[in-house]
Order: sequence, then C-alpha cells, then structure tokens
Amino acid sequence: MEENISEKRHATSKVVHSSEISKVPLEHFDAQLNENPQDCEISGKSFRNTSSSTHMKEKPYACNVCSKAFCWRNVLKTHLRIHKKEKPYVCKVCSQAFTQNGSLKIHLRIHTKEKPYVCEVCSQAFTQSGSLKSHLLIHSKEKPYACEICNKRFYRRSKLTEHLRVHTKEKPYGCDVCSKTFTQRGHLKSHFLTHSKEKHYVCNVCGKAFTLLTDLKRHSLIIHTEERPHVCEVCSKTFARSGYLKSHLLTHSKEKPHTCEVCSKTFSLSGHLKYHLLTHSKEKPHACEVCNKAFYYKSSLKSHLLTHSKEKPHICEICGKAFTERGKLIIHLRVHTKEKPYSCDVCSKAFSESCNLKRHLRIHS
Repeated sequence: MEENISEKRHATSKVVHSSEISKVPLEHFDAQLNENPQDCEISGKSFRNTSSSTHMKEKPYACNVCSKAFCWRNVLKTHLRIHKKEKPYVCKVCSQAFTQNGSLKIHLRIHTKEKPYVCEVCSQAFTQSGSLKSHLLIHSKEKPYACEICNKRFYRRSKLTEHLRVHTKEKPYGCDVCSKTFTQRGHLKSHFLTHSKEKHYVCNVCGKAFTLLTDLKRHSLIIHTEERPHVCEVCSKTFARSGYLKSHLLTHSKEKPHTCEVCSKTFSLSGHLKYHLLTHSKEKPHACEVCNKAFYYKSSLKSHLLTHSKEKPHICEICGKAFTERGKLIIHLRVHTKEKPYSCDVCSKAFSESCNLKRHLRIHS
C-alpha cells in the first residue's frame, strides 16, 4: 500500500486524499526522499522534498472535505484543522486562536506594531510580505485580473475571486453564533468579534476602546488628526480617507450604479442600497432594551440610546452646543462655516442639509 502511494506520487502524480494520510507514516516519505534527494530543474536547488512540484503546480494531496489540493502533505494536514475547527496556536495578548503557527506570528505584529516590509516607493510599511506585494501593484497601476461579467479589474487574483461572489451571490463564510453569512473570510472574522464584546484596541488619546483595529484607526484619523490628504479635484473638498473621497466624487458625476430590485431606486454606493433594502423587509432587528423601540440600523439604535442617558458627547468647539450624534454636529458646524453643499439643479439655490434641498425641490415640481 505504502509503496503504491509513493510510486504513483512521483511517477503519475496520483492525488493522495486526506483520508489516506493517516495510513501512510511520515517516516515512509522521509526515507524515500532521503535516499533520492531531488534537484529542482527550474531553480537548480537540491531539496529533500520534490521542490519542482512547486514550479510545475503539481498538487498531489487533496482534501476529502472541500477537494482543495496541495503540493505538500504537511500543508494538507494544517488545512484539515479548518474543517475540524482546530486552532492550537493562541495569542497570549488577546486570546485569538489560529490554525497555523505562522498566522499567530503575523498576528503578534499587531500588538508589537512591527512592520518589517517597507515599500521603497512611498515608505508605507506592512506586517506581511504579501501585503507589500499587493501594495506595489498600486504604484505600477497594473490590474491584471479582469472580471468576465462586468470587466472590473483587480490587482490580485484573490480580490477577483471575492468580487465574483457579488455576481454569484455566494456567501461561503458562516457565523457559528448567529448563522449570518459573508462573502469574505475577513468580514466573518470582523463580525465574530461583535459577539465577543471584547475591545482590545484602545485609543491612546481619549481612551475609547474598539473591537476592531480598523475602527481604532478610523477613529484616530477622523477625530484626533486634522490631516485630510485626499482632495477633490472638482470642488477642493478634503477627506481623511481615500474611500470617503471616492464616495464624494459620485456626487459630482451623479452616477448611481446600484439599483433596488424592489422599487428601482438608485444609489451611488452599495452600502446605501443595503441599508435601503431593510426598509422593504420591514424587519427592525435592533431593539432598545429601555423602551422597546426598534430600528433598521445598529447605528440608529446607538444614537437613540443616548436620548435615554441624556448624554451628548459631540460638542461644538465654537459655541459649545452639544449633540447626541456626530452627524448632527457636522450639520450644525455649517452654521458657523456657512457651508452649503447641497445645490438645486434648477435654480442653483444652496442648502446646508439634504432634507432642506428635498423640501425645496417640491417648489419646482
């Protein structure tokens, strides 16, 4: 049995399934390869393992659960932990667990702030070499991976794979706690932290704690720094993040590519469409524990809870007026700045709030 598997592996690239692994001792493969070290015909290096299979993309080890194939037997064994829900490597700082020791090492750089991979073009640093490689494509402007359905292009093949799920509606990553599904593993990881209620990421300036590192970064950038490096070339408005600028640019183009299948209403951002779709479902999953009032959005519930606590954390630095929501403070600040970003296409009259513009448009209709 052992001889047959070994023979076929080298001679005919026979796939060895995960169910066969336990039947073939590791020492058997080690003995075979020690006797016959392999010289890679492509790189010229000599290995105990069949290194040429990496170049030739030969993947003789297949997972019986999901059929994913691998070049190396030990990689398949590590992969099987995903299906078995085994995570033997635990972070001593935040208790997050991982299937691989390498993943834990990379994760620890979040706590140590270590970013050993630096871009030679813009000096941006990264915790992983793969992140740096992906980043370098931004400078080259190269997007080699194209979607055959909508022609959208991507820097990485993995991003294209994730994008295709938009068309297929596939959501392969499910939450074990609430059964919510996601298109990306990263989104599931972020979502899962909402169940733990643990907030490991604390702002050094104000002490506010966050469940996600991305939320802390966003908070620090928007609240504590006045840096807004992203400038709109049309109206010169500045933004803290490139994503905010992209969203803003759609207001100039009037482009609304996202359409509601129920009422045909169009939106400039996919996120706005997702929020809108909740109004059709009539489902209000976020309920107030004090008065039982329910809301479509979690953010609306958070704002509502402040009405019970009488807390108004957002204060105008000019006149001292306080608000329960940051959005209301932003609108109020326009009283001082005289900013009126919402203009009527018919008579060019401008308004500080979108609701005032909507009310005004009725005059013309």
